[in-house]
Amino acid sequence: MDYATTSRLLLATHFATSLFPLTVRLIPVIVQIGRLLVRFRRAPGTPQATYQFETRLHAHVRELGRIILEWTFNHLEPHDRKDMPPQIEVQGTWYRRRSKTPNRSVATLFGTITVWRMLYQELQGIEPAVFPLEVRLGLEAGLATPALAERAAQAAASSPQAAVLARLNAEHGVCWSAASLRKVLAGVAAGMAEHRHDAQVAQLLQWLEQADQSRGNRKPVLAVGRDGLMMPIRGQTSYREGATATVSVYDRRGQRLGTVYLGRMPEAGQASLSRQLTAVITAVLRAWTGPAPRLAYITDGGFHQTRYDRRVLQRMSDPHHPARRLKWEWVIDYYHACEYIFKMAEALFRDAHPAQDWAEKMCHWLKTKPRGIHRVLHSAAAIRRRRIVVGAKRKQYRDAYNYLRKRMALLDYVRYRSDHLPIGSGVTEAACKTVFTQRMKQSGMIWNLDSGQWILDLRVIHLSGVWTEVYQSYLQSKTPPTMGTQACTVEEKASIAA
Repeated sequence: MDYATTSRLLLATHFATSLFPLTVRLIPVIVQIGRLLVRFRRAPGTPQATYQFETRLHAHVRELGRIILEWTFNHLEPHDRKDMPPQIEVQGTWYRRRSKTPNRSVATLFGTITVWRMLYQELQGIEPAVFPLEVRLGLEAGLATPALAERAAQAAASSPQAAVLARLNAEHGVCWSAASLRKVLAGVAAGMAEHRHDAQVAQLLQWLEQADQSRGNRKPVLAVGRDGLMMPIRGQTSYREGATATVSVYDRRGQRLGTVYLGRMPEAGQASLSRQLTAVITAVLRAWTGPAPRLAYITDGGFHQTRYDRRVLQRMSDPHHPARRLKWEWVIDYYHACEYIFKMAEALFRDAHPAQDWAEKMCHWLKTKPRGIHRVLHSAAAIRRRRIVVGAKRKQYRDAYNYLRKRMALLDYVRYRSDHLPIGSGVTEAACKTVFTQRMKQSGMIWNLDSGQWILDLRVIHLSGVWTEVYQSYLQSKTPPTMGTQACTVEEKASIAA
């Protein structure tokens, strides 16, 4: 069968006939691709020629995709406004048909296209107008397709704004302003944040199931932690404390299977972070039907950490037995406690080497000796009675000693280890770096609370490993418009006809 016969057969089908206008638009690009192929095959093969061939071919193929996408989108709605329903319903609100509006530039994976769409105005003229085609396609802020919006959000979760804009231009031929990027990020972040909770709970339940089936002589552990760090905020004269939290699952061998993350911009009392963390914990424990895991709260002894333990964790009821309180074991981070031992050593000893030797010995006692914290404080007090400590070192010693003395009940690391509980909050300490510092504390950065929270919402979803699930849930939640009519008065009919 020759090419002429094949062409006649294709044109004889309704499929090919309906796509003929699109084919006409594609032919010039296809011709350019053909010429590029011929030139490359005739020229001597060199690395430079291969690079140029692949680069230009990629540009042409992307142009094909751009044309196909633009043509397809613009043929989803009738060109004649009379062929569209006179009224539609969107989320319980009715709108009337107005006119076709051109020149909406939409960013796609293949570049920027122009979409024509029909305008519908709310019957009472109160709510903003809507474009059904934009709703059907799921355009983000009317500026980007779902696929391109996801690429932009993923890039923004790990890279500064300028780098994101440069990447979109280089990889997709999209030239956005900073304002356009922020509109898209605001929409994606707000939409995905609503589905973060369910995805994180499902992920933790999956890890708990894996931990329950693991081999080892330990009991699976559900470990919670929270910490904070100072951030520069626009319009504030001083740094303010942002907050992050983690929920981890450890298997029967004590291996961490995974961690989900939470993060909030500075807020008085950190109420939002506490609310989110509590919701995740209670949802996991309510849904989990297997043997109860050990519950550990591993942090330093800061104000917000202490208040959360006293007001929330120690009062938390067992979801399956509401009359019974859950038993949470609060573990002060071992390495944080060791820092205070070293501070006491610096204050007690003049020479660095004796201070180092004593501190290392005390840290070993704290970790391995029964009633280790009592031994440490007794040794420190005995040395203190034999030495004169004045000035700043006296205050340093007193602050470190009092910190450890007030938290003696939370420093029983021998018992924690025998119960196979983690004794270090390295996961939460690392979260401050991975959630905040790596992305949000780069040189010269200063944040607004709203825009900072957009990035944090995207970043914790990415770090928790639930990005795909959350984004797909977000897309599924978007409500398409309902086409139809409703009864209306004579005046409304006249208004619609006009």
